[in-house]
Amino acid sequence: MATKKPIFIWILFGILIIAAWLFGSVTQAGAETLNYKFYSWVIKAENSRVADVKGHTVSYVVRESFVVFENGEVATAYAVSTADLVGGSGPFLQYATTTFADGSTIISKDEGTVGVPAAGAPTAGGWKSELIKGTGRFEGIKGTRVAKVKYLPVEKWEAGPKAIGEATMTYTLPSK
Repeated sequence: MATKKPIFIWILFGILIIAAWLFGSVTQAGAETLNYKFYSWVIKAENSRVADVKGHTVSYVVRESFVVFENGEVATAYAVSTADLVGGSGPFLQYATTTFADGSTIISKDEGTVGVPAAGAPTAGGWKSELIKGTGRFEGIKGTRVAKVKYLPVEKWEAGPKAIGEATMTYTLPSK
C-alpha cells in the first residue's frame, strides 16, 4: 500500500501542471492587439513656475486627438495631464478617453516622459499605460498600452505643442 501513495501524488501533480499550462494558454490566446497612429493638439494649458531651480514648471494640459487604427477604424481621444518639467522636459501623468464611432470607450492611465520643443526642434516622449475602464464593446477591458510621440514646435497662437505618434494596446475582454 505504501507504494501507491507516491504514484498518486505524482499523477495529481502532473494533472495540476497540465491544467495550469492549459489555463495559462487560454488567457494568452484571448489577448488582442490594436495598433494605431494619432495626431494631437492642445486645447488648454496652464503652467506654473516653481522657484527651486531655473526652468522648473508644473503644467496642466488638456489635449484632443484624432486616432487611426491599423484596421481602418477611427476614433477621437480626450486627455487631461499634469507634468513636472525642468528645462522643458520631465515626467507626466495623464488620463485619456478614446471614443470610437459606435460610442464605445477605452479609458487609460498613462505615465511617462514629455518634452516641450524649442523653436524649430521637435522633441520626443513616450509612455506606458494601464487600460482602466471600457464601455460598450470594451466593457471590462484589461490591458496595457505603449506609445511613442514626437512633439512639433509651438506656433505663436497655440496653447502647446502638437504631437504625432504611434501606440499599441494589448488587452483582454471578459467572456460573454
